[in-house]
Amino acid sequence: MLIALLLMYLVQQQLASVAGPLAAGFGLPTAQIGLLFSVASVATAIASPLWGLLLDAAGARVVLIAGLVLGVAGPAGFAAVVSLGLTGTLSTDVAFLLVLLFRGVVFGIGIAAVLVAALAVAGLTTAGVGDRTRAVGFVGAAQSLGVLAGPIIAGVLAASSMTLPVYLAPVLALVAAAVVLVSVKPPVPVPHEPVRVRPVELLPAFGAGVLLYLSFAIAEVVVVYLAADRERIESGAIGGVMLAAGLGLLLAQGVLVPVLRWTPDRLLKVGAPVAVAGYALLATAPSAGVLTLALLVAALGVGLGVTGFTATASLGAGPRRQGLVAGLVTLTSGVAFVAGPLLTGVLYEVEPNAPALVAGAAALVATGLAFVPAGALVAGSGTN
Repeated sequence: MLIALLLMYLVQQQLASVAGPLAAGFGLPTAQIGLLFSVASVATAIASPLWGLLLDAAGARVVLIAGLVLGVAGPAGFAAVVSLGLTGTLSTDVAFLLVLLFRGVVFGIGIAAVLVAALAVAGLTTAGVGDRTRAVGFVGAAQSLGVLAGPIIAGVLAASSMTLPVYLAPVLALVAAAVVLVSVKPPVPVPHEPVRVRPVELLPAFGAGVLLYLSFAIAEVVVVYLAADRERIESGAIGGVMLAAGLGLLLAQGVLVPVLRWTPDRLLKVGAPVAVAGYALLATAPSAGVLTLALLVAALGVGLGVTGFTATASLGAGPRRQGLVAGLVTLTSGVAFVAGPLLTGVLYEVEPNAPALVAGAAALVATGLAFVPAGALVAGSGTN
Protein backbone atom coordinates (compact mmCIF):
# COMPACT_ATOMS: atom_id res chain seq x y z
CA MET A 1 0.00 0.00 0.00
CA LEU A 2 2.76 2.42 0.93
CA ILE A 3 4.71 1.66 -2.27
CA ALA A 4 1.62 2.26 -4.39
CA LEU A 5 0.89 5.52 -2.54
CA LEU A 6 4.50 6.67 -2.93
CA LEU A 7 4.44 6.00 -6.68
CA MET A 8 1.16 7.85 -7.15
CA TYR A 9 2.51 10.94 -5.38
CA LEU A 10 5.69 10.70 -7.44
CA VAL A 11 3.47 10.84 -10.52
CA GLN A 12 1.51 13.79 -9.14
CA GLN A 13 4.62 15.83 -8.40
CA GLN A 14 6.36 14.95 -11.66
CA LEU A 15 3.38 16.27 -13.60
CA ALA A 16 3.13 19.34 -11.36
CA SER A 17 6.82 20.15 -11.85
CA VAL A 18 6.60 20.31 -15.64
CA ALA A 19 3.15 21.96 -15.81
CA GLY A 20 4.57 25.49 -16.07
CA PRO A 21 7.02 24.91 -18.93
CA LEU A 22 4.51 22.78 -20.82
CA ALA A 23 1.82 25.42 -20.38
CA ALA A 24 4.21 27.96 -21.85
CA GLY A 25 4.67 25.62 -24.81
CA PHE A 26 0.90 25.58 -25.28
CA GLY A 27 0.76 29.35 -24.94
CA LEU A 28 -1.37 29.21 -21.79
CA PRO A 29 -1.36 32.12 -19.29
CA THR A 30 -0.19 31.58 -15.72
CA ALA A 31 -3.73 31.90 -14.35
CA GLN A 32 -4.78 28.77 -16.21
CA ILE A 33 -1.97 26.78 -14.60
CA GLY A 34 -3.35 27.77 -11.21
CA LEU A 35 -6.82 26.69 -12.33
CA LEU A 36 -5.42 23.25 -13.21
CA PHE A 37 -4.10 22.73 -9.68
CA SER A 38 -7.31 24.08 -8.13
CA VAL A 39 -9.47 21.69 -10.18
CA ALA A 40 -7.30 18.75 -9.13
CA SER A 41 -7.56 19.70 -5.45
CA VAL A 42 -11.33 20.16 -5.66
CA ALA A 43 -11.73 16.80 -7.42
CA THR A 44 -9.69 15.08 -4.72
CA ALA A 45 -11.62 16.77 -1.92
CA ILE A 46 -15.07 15.96 -3.33
CA ALA A 47 -14.20 12.36 -4.23
CA SER A 48 -12.58 11.45 -0.90
CA PRO A 49 -15.67 10.92 1.29
CA LEU A 50 -17.42 9.14 -1.59
CA TRP A 51 -14.49 6.72 -1.89
CA GLY A 52 -14.67 6.26 1.88
CA LEU A 53 -18.32 5.27 1.75
CA LEU A 54 -17.62 2.85 -1.10
CA LEU A 55 -14.73 1.32 0.84
CA ASP A 56 -16.91 0.64 3.87
CA ALA A 57 -19.51 -0.98 1.60
CA ALA A 58 -17.34 -2.91 -0.88
CA GLY A 59 -13.86 -3.18 0.65
CA ALA A 60 -10.46 -1.59 0.22
CA ARG A 61 -9.36 -3.66 -2.78
CA VAL A 62 -12.31 -2.47 -4.90
CA VAL A 63 -11.54 1.17 -4.12
CA LEU A 64 -7.82 0.67 -4.76
CA ILE A 65 -8.32 -0.94 -8.15
CA ALA A 66 -10.87 1.66 -9.24
CA GLY A 67 -8.61 4.47 -8.08
CA LEU A 68 -5.54 3.04 -9.78
CA VAL A 69 -7.43 2.61 -13.06
CA LEU A 70 -8.15 6.33 -12.92
CA GLY A 71 -4.61 6.95 -11.68
CA VAL A 72 -3.25 5.35 -14.84
CA ALA A 73 -5.86 6.82 -17.21
CA GLY A 74 -5.23 10.38 -16.01
CA PRO A 75 -1.47 10.54 -16.72
CA ALA A 76 -1.86 8.50 -19.91
CA GLY A 77 -4.50 10.89 -21.21
CA PHE A 78 -2.39 13.85 -20.14
CA ALA A 79 0.63 12.47 -22.00
CA ALA A 80 -1.46 12.01 -25.15
CA VAL A 81 -2.79 15.57 -24.92
CA VAL A 82 0.73 16.95 -24.45
CA SER A 83 1.97 15.04 -27.48
CA LEU A 84 -0.89 16.22 -29.67
CA GLY A 85 -0.87 19.76 -28.30
CA LEU A 86 2.82 20.39 -28.83
CA THR A 87 2.56 19.24 -32.46
CA GLY A 88 -0.36 21.58 -33.09
CA THR A 89 -2.89 18.80 -33.67
CA LEU A 90 -5.10 20.19 -30.89
CA SER A 91 -6.04 23.82 -30.49
CA THR A 92 -4.91 25.58 -27.32
CA ASP A 93 -8.42 25.71 -25.85
CA VAL A 94 -9.18 22.05 -26.56
CA ALA A 95 -5.80 20.99 -25.18
CA PHE A 96 -6.39 22.95 -21.97
CA LEU A 97 -9.84 21.43 -21.44
CA LEU A 98 -8.46 17.93 -21.94
CA VAL A 99 -5.58 18.68 -19.54
CA LEU A 100 -8.15 19.80 -16.95
CA LEU A 101 -10.05 16.57 -17.50
CA PHE A 102 -7.15 14.10 -17.37
CA ARG A 103 -4.61 15.77 -15.05
CA GLY A 104 -7.17 17.59 -12.93
CA VAL A 105 -10.37 15.58 -12.59
CA VAL A 106 -9.47 12.00 -13.52
CA PHE A 107 -6.11 11.86 -11.76
CA GLY A 108 -7.38 13.90 -8.79
CA ILE A 109 -10.20 11.42 -8.20
CA GLY A 110 -7.84 8.46 -8.65
CA ILE A 111 -5.19 9.61 -6.18
CA ALA A 112 -7.92 10.34 -3.62
CA ALA A 113 -8.96 6.68 -3.76
CA VAL A 114 -5.42 5.45 -3.13
CA LEU A 115 -4.91 7.76 -0.15
CA VAL A 116 -8.30 6.94 1.38
CA ALA A 117 -7.64 3.21 0.97
CA ALA A 118 -4.19 3.50 2.56
CA LEU A 119 -5.55 5.36 5.60
CA ALA A 120 -8.48 2.95 5.96
CA VAL A 121 -6.21 -0.12 5.78
CA ALA A 122 -3.97 1.46 8.43
CA GLY A 123 -7.06 1.72 10.63
CA LEU A 124 -8.38 -1.75 9.88
CA THR A 125 -5.15 -3.69 10.45
CA THR A 126 -3.99 -2.04 13.70
CA ALA A 127 -5.71 -2.02 17.07
CA GLY A 128 -3.49 -0.37 19.69
CA VAL A 129 -3.08 3.40 19.95
CA GLY A 130 0.66 3.22 19.31
CA ASP A 131 0.40 0.88 16.32
CA ARG A 132 -2.40 2.93 14.76
CA THR A 133 -0.48 6.17 15.20
CA ARG A 134 2.67 4.78 13.61
CA ALA A 135 0.66 3.28 10.73
CA VAL A 136 -1.00 6.57 9.79
CA GLY A 137 2.39 8.26 10.24
CA PHE A 138 3.89 5.95 7.63
CA VAL A 139 1.04 6.76 5.24
CA GLY A 140 1.86 10.44 5.63
CA ALA A 141 5.57 9.72 5.21
CA ALA A 142 4.91 7.88 1.92
CA GLN A 143 3.03 10.95 0.68
CA SER A 144 5.80 13.28 1.79
CA LEU A 145 8.52 11.16 0.19
CA GLY A 146 6.63 11.23 -3.11
CA VAL A 147 6.16 15.00 -2.86
CA LEU A 148 9.85 15.40 -2.04
CA ALA A 149 11.29 13.07 -4.68
CA GLY A 150 8.88 13.82 -7.53
CA PRO A 151 10.26 17.25 -8.49
CA ILE A 152 13.84 15.99 -8.17
CA ILE A 153 13.20 13.09 -10.53
CA ALA A 154 11.27 15.36 -12.89
CA GLY A 155 14.17 17.82 -12.94
CA VAL A 156 16.68 15.11 -13.81
CA LEU A 157 14.44 13.73 -16.57
CA ALA A 158 13.57 17.18 -17.92
CA ALA A 159 17.28 17.86 -18.48
CA SER A 160 17.03 15.40 -21.38
CA SER A 161 13.50 16.24 -22.48
CA MET A 162 10.70 18.29 -20.94
CA THR A 163 8.18 15.66 -22.00
CA LEU A 164 10.07 12.68 -20.55
CA PRO A 165 8.53 13.06 -17.04
CA VAL A 166 5.09 13.20 -18.68
CA TYR A 167 5.62 9.95 -20.57
CA LEU A 168 7.15 8.21 -17.54
CA ALA A 169 4.22 9.15 -15.29
CA PRO A 170 1.71 6.58 -16.63
CA VAL A 171 4.44 3.91 -16.45
CA LEU A 172 4.92 4.61 -12.74
CA ALA A 173 1.16 4.53 -12.24
CA LEU A 174 1.05 1.13 -13.98
CA VAL A 175 3.76 -0.12 -11.62
CA ALA A 176 1.68 1.06 -8.66
CA ALA A 177 -1.32 -0.80 -10.06
CA ALA A 178 0.76 -3.96 -10.54
CA VAL A 179 2.03 -3.77 -6.94
CA VAL A 180 -1.55 -3.61 -5.69
CA LEU A 181 -2.88 -6.38 -7.94
CA VAL A 182 -0.06 -8.77 -7.03
CA SER A 183 0.45 -8.11 -3.34
CA VAL A 184 -2.55 -6.43 -1.72
CA LYS A 185 -5.11 -8.85 -0.35
CA PRO A 186 -8.40 -7.80 1.24
CA PRO A 187 -7.40 -6.57 4.73
CA VAL A 188 -8.52 -8.72 7.63
CA PRO A 189 -9.64 -6.38 10.43
CA VAL A 190 -7.92 -7.07 13.73
CA PRO A 191 -9.99 -7.07 16.94
CA HIS A 192 -10.68 -3.46 17.93
CA GLU A 193 -11.38 -2.16 21.39
CA PRO A 194 -14.91 -0.73 21.77
CA VAL A 195 -14.96 2.88 20.60
CA ARG A 196 -15.40 5.16 23.59
CA VAL A 197 -15.51 8.39 21.63
CA ARG A 198 -18.70 10.07 20.49
CA PRO A 199 -18.54 11.64 16.99
CA VAL A 200 -19.00 15.14 18.43
CA GLU A 201 -15.83 14.66 20.52
CA LEU A 202 -13.81 14.37 17.31
CA LEU A 203 -14.78 17.85 16.11
CA PRO A 204 -11.92 19.66 17.93
CA ALA A 205 -9.39 17.27 16.40
CA PHE A 206 -10.86 17.84 12.94
CA GLY A 207 -10.77 21.58 13.56
CA ALA A 208 -7.12 21.39 14.58
CA GLY A 209 -6.33 19.26 11.53
CA VAL A 210 -7.92 21.59 8.99
CA LEU A 211 -6.26 24.64 10.58
CA LEU A 212 -2.83 23.00 10.53
CA TYR A 213 -3.25 21.96 6.90
CA LEU A 214 -4.51 25.45 6.03
CA SER A 215 -1.60 27.13 7.80
CA PHE A 216 0.91 25.01 5.90
CA ALA A 217 -0.79 25.63 2.55
CA ILE A 218 -0.62 29.38 3.22
CA ALA A 219 3.05 29.20 4.21
CA GLU A 220 4.10 27.26 1.11
CA VAL A 221 2.33 29.65 -1.24
CA VAL A 222 3.57 32.84 0.43
CA VAL A 223 7.17 31.65 0.03
CA VAL A 224 6.52 31.38 -3.72
CA TYR A 225 5.13 34.92 -3.71
CA LEU A 226 8.13 36.24 -1.81
CA ALA A 227 10.46 34.61 -4.33
CA ALA A 228 8.52 36.04 -7.26
CA ASP A 229 8.84 39.55 -5.78
CA ARG A 230 12.45 38.91 -4.68
CA GLU A 231 11.48 39.99 -1.20
CA ARG A 232 13.85 38.36 1.32
CA ILE A 233 14.47 35.49 -1.10
CA GLU A 234 15.87 35.18 -4.60
CA SER A 235 13.82 33.13 -7.05
CA GLY A 236 16.73 30.69 -7.44
CA ALA A 237 16.54 29.78 -3.74
CA ILE A 238 12.91 28.70 -3.82
CA GLY A 239 13.81 25.07 -4.54
CA GLY A 240 15.82 24.76 -1.32
CA VAL A 241 13.08 26.34 0.76
CA MET A 242 10.40 24.03 -0.61
CA LEU A 243 12.72 21.06 -0.18
CA ALA A 244 12.95 21.92 3.53
CA ALA A 245 9.15 21.82 3.77
CA GLY A 246 8.95 18.33 2.29
CA LEU A 247 11.88 17.13 4.37
CA GLY A 248 10.27 18.40 7.57
CA LEU A 249 7.06 16.48 6.91
CA LEU A 250 9.00 13.33 6.03
CA LEU A 251 11.15 13.51 9.16
CA ALA A 252 8.16 14.15 11.41
CA GLN A 253 5.92 11.39 10.05
CA GLY A 254 8.47 8.78 9.00
CA VAL A 255 11.06 9.18 11.76
CA LEU A 256 9.86 11.13 14.81
CA VAL A 257 6.40 9.55 15.07
CA PRO A 258 7.67 5.93 15.18
CA VAL A 259 10.71 6.79 17.32
CA LEU A 260 8.97 8.98 19.91
CA ARG A 261 5.93 6.66 20.19
CA TRP A 262 3.78 9.52 21.46
CA THR A 263 -0.01 9.27 21.75
CA PRO A 264 -2.13 11.18 19.21
CA ASP A 265 -3.13 13.89 21.68
CA ARG A 266 0.50 14.51 22.61
CA LEU A 267 1.48 14.75 18.94
CA LEU A 268 -1.18 17.43 18.47
CA LYS A 269 -0.29 19.28 21.67
CA VAL A 270 3.40 19.44 20.73
CA GLY A 271 3.14 19.69 16.95
CA ALA A 272 0.77 22.68 16.79
CA PRO A 273 2.94 24.98 18.98
CA VAL A 274 6.05 23.97 17.03
CA ALA A 275 4.22 25.04 13.86
CA VAL A 276 3.38 28.38 15.52
CA ALA A 277 7.09 28.90 16.21
CA GLY A 278 7.88 28.15 12.56
CA TYR A 279 5.37 30.71 11.30
CA ALA A 280 6.63 33.34 13.75
CA LEU A 281 10.09 32.80 12.31
CA LEU A 282 8.66 32.94 8.80
CA ALA A 283 7.08 36.34 9.44
CA THR A 284 10.34 37.85 10.67
CA ALA A 285 12.91 35.94 8.57
CA PRO A 286 15.39 38.37 7.01
CA SER A 287 16.92 35.99 4.45
CA ALA A 288 16.44 32.84 2.42
CA GLY A 289 18.41 30.80 4.95
CA VAL A 290 16.15 31.76 7.83
CA LEU A 291 13.07 31.24 5.65
CA THR A 292 14.29 27.72 4.96
CA LEU A 293 14.70 27.06 8.67
CA ALA A 294 11.26 28.57 9.36
CA LEU A 295 9.52 26.29 6.86
CA LEU A 296 11.45 23.27 8.17
CA VAL A 297 10.29 23.98 11.75
CA ALA A 298 6.72 24.59 10.60
CA ALA A 299 6.72 21.37 8.59
CA LEU A 300 8.00 19.37 11.57
CA GLY A 301 5.20 20.77 13.71
CA VAL A 302 2.51 20.23 11.09
CA GLY A 303 3.75 16.70 10.40
CA LEU A 304 3.48 15.77 14.06
CA GLY A 305 0.15 17.53 14.51
CA VAL A 306 -1.69 16.14 11.50
CA THR A 307 -0.49 12.63 12.34
CA GLY A 308 -2.03 13.08 15.77
CA PHE A 309 -5.23 14.37 14.21
CA THR A 310 -5.46 11.50 11.70
CA ALA A 311 -4.79 8.86 14.36
CA THR A 312 -7.38 10.48 16.64
CA ALA A 313 -10.00 10.36 13.89
CA SER A 314 -9.18 6.73 13.04
CA LEU A 315 -9.25 5.61 16.69
CA GLY A 316 -12.56 7.37 17.15
CA ALA A 317 -14.30 5.08 14.64
CA GLY A 318 -14.89 1.35 14.55
CA PRO A 319 -13.79 -0.99 11.75
CA ARG A 320 -17.03 -0.46 9.82
CA ARG A 321 -16.39 3.27 9.48
CA GLN A 322 -12.66 3.42 8.72
CA GLY A 323 -13.35 4.23 5.07
CA LEU A 324 -15.64 7.13 5.91
CA VAL A 325 -13.18 8.54 8.46
CA ALA A 326 -10.30 8.21 5.98
CA GLY A 327 -12.41 10.03 3.39
CA LEU A 328 -13.24 12.85 5.78
CA VAL A 329 -9.57 13.23 6.79
CA THR A 330 -8.58 13.47 3.12
CA LEU A 331 -11.42 15.94 2.51
CA THR A 332 -10.06 18.07 5.35
CA SER A 333 -6.62 18.38 3.76
CA GLY A 334 -8.14 18.89 0.31
CA VAL A 335 -10.32 21.78 1.44
CA ALA A 336 -7.34 23.40 3.17
CA PHE A 337 -5.15 23.20 0.08
CA VAL A 338 -7.93 24.65 -2.07
CA ALA A 339 -8.60 27.56 0.29
CA GLY A 340 -4.96 28.21 1.26
CA PRO A 341 -3.67 29.57 -2.08
CA LEU A 342 -6.79 31.71 -2.58
CA LEU A 343 -6.53 33.19 0.91
CA THR A 344 -2.79 33.79 0.51
CA GLY A 345 -3.29 35.79 -2.68
CA VAL A 346 -5.79 38.11 -1.00
CA LEU A 347 -3.70 38.56 2.14
CA TYR A 348 -0.46 39.14 0.25
CA GLU A 349 -2.02 42.02 -1.67
CA VAL A 350 -2.85 43.69 1.65
CA GLU A 351 0.54 43.09 3.32
CA PRO A 352 3.35 40.64 2.40
CA ASN A 353 3.67 39.52 6.03
CA ALA A 354 -0.08 38.98 6.50
CA PRO A 355 -0.16 35.37 5.20
CA ALA A 356 2.55 34.26 7.64
CA LEU A 357 0.72 35.97 10.51
CA VAL A 358 -2.59 34.33 9.55
CA ALA A 359 -0.85 30.94 9.26
CA GLY A 360 0.54 31.44 12.75
CA ALA A 361 -2.89 32.44 14.06
CA ALA A 362 -4.45 29.32 12.52
CA ALA A 363 -1.81 27.12 14.15
CA LEU A 364 -2.35 28.95 17.45
CA VAL A 365 -6.09 28.18 17.36
CA ALA A 366 -5.19 24.58 16.46
CA THR A 367 -3.03 24.51 19.60
CA GLY A 368 -6.03 25.49 21.71
CA LEU A 369 -8.20 22.83 20.07
CA ALA A 370 -5.48 20.24 20.69
CA PHE A 371 -6.11 20.56 24.43
CA VAL A 372 -9.80 19.64 24.11
CA PRO A 373 -10.06 15.96 25.12
CA ALA A 374 -11.09 13.51 22.40
CA GLY A 375 -11.95 10.58 24.61
CA ALA A 376 -10.17 8.07 26.82
CA LEU A 377 -9.22 5.67 24.01
CA VAL A 378 -7.33 8.26 21.99
CA ALA A 379 -5.56 9.76 24.99
CA GLY A 380 -4.55 6.39 26.40
CA SER A 381 -1.17 4.70 26.46
CA GLY A 382 0.60 4.72 23.11
CA THR A 383 2.94 1.80 23.75
CA ASN A 384 0.60 -0.89 22.36
